Parts: sequence; C-alpha cells; structure tokens
Amino acid sequence: MSPGLGPAASEARTDADWLAQTARLAERARPLSRPNPAVGAIIVKDGVVVGRGWTRPGGRPHAEAMALDEAGEAARGATSYVTLEPCAHESARGPACSDLLVEAGVARVVAGVADPDPRTAGKGIEKLRATGIEAEVVDDPASHESLAGYLIQRREGRPHITLKLALSLDGKIALADGTSKWITGEQARAHTHRERAAVDAILVGGETLRADNPSLDVRLPGLEDRSPERFVLTRGHAPEGWNALSGLDDLSALSDIQYLMVEGGGGAAAAFLERDLVDTLLIYRAPVIIGNGRAGVGDIGLTDLAAAHGRWQRIAWRELGDDMLEIYRRTR
Repeated sequence: MSPGLGPAASEARTDADWLAQTARLAERARPLSRPNPAVGAIIVKDGVVVGRGWTRPGGRPHAEAMALDEAGEAARGATSYVTLEPCAHESARGPACSDLLVEAGVARVVAGVADPDPRTAGKGIEKLRATGIEAEVVDDPASHESLAGYLIQRREGRPHITLKLALSLDGKIALADGTSKWITGEQARAHTHRERAAVDAILVGGETLRADNPSLDVRLPGLEDRSPERFVLTRGHAPEGWNALSGLDDLSALSDIQYLMVEGGGGAAAAFLERDLVDTLLIYRAPVIIGNGRAGVGDIGLTDLAAAHGRWQRIAWRELGDDMLEIYRRTR
C-alpha cells in the first residue's frame, strides 16, 4: 500500500481529497489513452483504497474496469471515485463502465465531471441510480483540470493549447542572428521533454522549422515512446515526418488531438495569443540578458494596456537549476 493510503491517514478524507488523488492517477494515461480521455478511478472501502485504474493505451480497458478488476470482491459495498462520469453506451471494445459498477455491487459512485459525450451525458449516472446506487457528479476542479483536453475538444472542437516559451530575462528567445541553443539550462530542457511526453502533438512556425530543424521528440529514459506528432504552421507542404496546419481556422481538423503544445517562433506564439487560443503558458526564464535579440512573442494586436490585465493567473512556479519556470492559466 502506498504511503498515506492507510486507514489512519484516510479518516478525515473528503470526496474532494479522493477525487484529487484520482485526478493525479489519471496523469498516467496521457497521452497514450488517445483517442479516449485520460480517466482515473479508485475504489475505496472503509477508508482504504482497494482498487486503482487509469485508461489504458488506445482507450481500453477504461479506468473503472481496471480499478474493479484490482478490487475484486472488495468492491462490493465500496465507493468508486472517477474523474469522468462512467460511460453508459455499449461498445464492441468492451462493456459500459456503468454496467460494470452495477455488477460489482458498489454502493456509491462519485464522478468529478459530467461527460459531454451525448452517448453518456447524464445517462451513466441515471443508470447507476436506477439500480439503487448512490451516484452523483460533483463538478470537481481537479477532475476538470485533468480532463481539460477532452472537455475543450468536445465543447469547442479544438485541442487544449499550451504555449511554451524559453526566454531570457528581457523576453528574448534568440540572438539577433537566430542563435538559440541554449538559453535555458539542462534541468529546464529536461522538464520541457516531460511536458512534451504529456501532449498528443507539438507545433512550431514555418520559420522556426526552416531555421532550427528541431526534432521535438522526447529524450527522457523510459518515455521515448511518448514523442508527440509534429505539426508546422505553414500554407505550403510539410516535410517528411511533419504535418501541415494551414492556419488557426484549421484547428478543427485536429479532431483526435486533445493536447497541443506550441513550442517555436515568436510569430506562431503571437498568432495563437492574438486569437485567444492559449489555455496554459509555460514560461522558462533564464538568468541572462540578450538585448538586441528576437522577441519571444510578436505583435498580438494589443491597443489598450488595460485589456492585458486580468487574463492570466499564475498557478505554479519552481526553480529548475538556475532557471525559473512559471505556469499560467488563462482565466475565462
């Protein structure tokens, strides 16, 4: 049993505490669960976790099926916590999770987010309640955060978009001649690879591709298989191994991509910011001053300084060697 999961440590835990733990578990599914959402599930009985699961590669088994399989008979009378409402629709790939929960005899189901998929939306909870199981959706912030890509794709028809910037103290991404290796240090670059491993696709501008020919893969031991698909923002043809995105109106074509990272070029960064398409900012700031260099972000059409305020909330920061990472979330 993992530390902190024993009865003594669990007595005061609330539904929100258990769902936060379930959301952390769901991180293991990204991005390999694609095209399915990365869902986490735990089974709790008498304050002890008896089963854990997360969506497996390719989308099956679902998180609930994995958690119930681990719990076995201990699931009877237990509470199931799951980040997303249990599915209600039949599939050739496996049974509906709501049916599995009924068969397992759980007493209670707490879901963090209602499923916007019309095949399930509300039906999963209704099916559970119809059999006498106490079931509810609690609109949990941690679950929303862990499912951000899936929810945005379902509701807005585009991926969750993270803009990554590696900057000098004065906001430059390269020298005036384009030299950019390396502004940040080894720890910051390793952290970038970790973030790449959690997205489905990564994008740079055409100028960055031509100047730097970046590999944009994941070079962390054990995570090499999680290198994302590569896209370039161009109206022309993409080179071998790359996909072309002709413009930001073409984002709906990325229907099977839930998480996209924009990683290269002040022009590409500006284009996404100007259209208000960035959901998360990852800013790696190195303790160097470049002066006459290339700006990290180009013109975003801002004409009123007051309009720049109140748009971003810093949610985390940490030191990475000599560099500083700051993470911002777009407030909508």
